Order: sequence, then structure tokens, then C-alpha cells
Amino acid sequence: MGRAECNRSDPLLYRPPAMDEKPVIIVLGIGNILQSDEGVGVRVVEKLVSDYNFPENVELYDGGTTGMHGLLPLIEEADHMVVIDAVNGKGEPGTIYRLTLEDFRLTIPKKISAHDIGFIECLAVAEVNDSLPKSVVVIGIKPEDVATSSMELSVCIKEKFDDLIRLTLQELSSQGVTPDKV
Repeated sequence: MGRAECNRSDPLLYRPPAMDEKPVIIVLGIGNILQSDEGVGVRVVEKLVSDYNFPENVELYDGGTTGMHGLLPLIEEADHMVVIDAVNGKGEPGTIYRLTLEDFRLTIPKKISAHDIGFIECLAVAEVNDSLPKSVVVIGIKPEDVATSSMELSVCIKEKFDDLIRLTLQELSSQGVTPDKV
């Protein structure tokens, strides 16, 4: 989907996609919904799916705790990607971050199971495969609680939840996407 193809008997090596073809935009929520704030990315995507209708070229996914086999195909399919996740950055719980590919050092660990590979490592594999999206934006929030076995977000993260929705919609808007409110 979304990729130009050429006939093998044709000596042309690359044919650009048709001008009216829209880029594939993937919104991916990552995290474990069983560990309180760790599931914030998934919860944001769930809310977007329930409250908005998106154009055909926008796909929303619950990435959960998926490893390389689930994440890499999504990364390689996307022209543009918006990822929502808990991020253990500097600052107080509830601090929101906007990160791009330039903010990450893409490396592949030497010895690791495919199930242990996370999103950043999948980006590194996509880079090696020359299949990185044109843009990747991570909207992250510093969690308050990832240790409690709970499907509820902490009060701190609940207070910032609408900001995460708004920032995700802003990223989509920068790609020319304006979803319809349900």
C-alpha cells in the first residue's frame, strides 16, 4: 500500500507514486495498559479512535508491548509516523516531550531476542533496511506510576491526557490531516 511498483521487464528502476496518492500516516500507541501510566500511548490511540473519523491514509494502531515482528512492518509501511508513549525523560511526572528521529541514537543491540527489541531498535533496523519513514515524531509523557498493576492512569497523567490528544492532532494537522469529530 502506498508504494510505487515497476514491471520487472521494464528497465526503469523507480517510478514515483502518482501525484494524487496520499502518504501513509501511522499513529501508534505503545505501552502496557496493565501497568498504569505505561499504557498511556495505547489509551490515547483508543480515545482518538472513539472520538474521530480519519481519512483512509491514516492508520491508528495499538502497539501495546509488541516487539520487532509487530512494530517493524508498521514502521516500514509508514511515510509519516506519530508515536505516543511513556518516556522516562528529565523533569517531573507529567512533563510532555516532542521527539524526532534526530533525538535518538539508532543502534541495534548485539545480543537480544526479537521479543526484547523496542521501538527505537526497530527504527534502527528500518534505517539499515533503508525503509525509515520520512518523519517520525514521538509524543511522550513522563509517567508517574509504571509499577502498579492497574489499568487506570495516575491522576497526574489523566490531567495531561487532553494535551496529549491535542498534540497528536497537531502533528496530524502538520501532515495535512484534519479528522472529523464523531
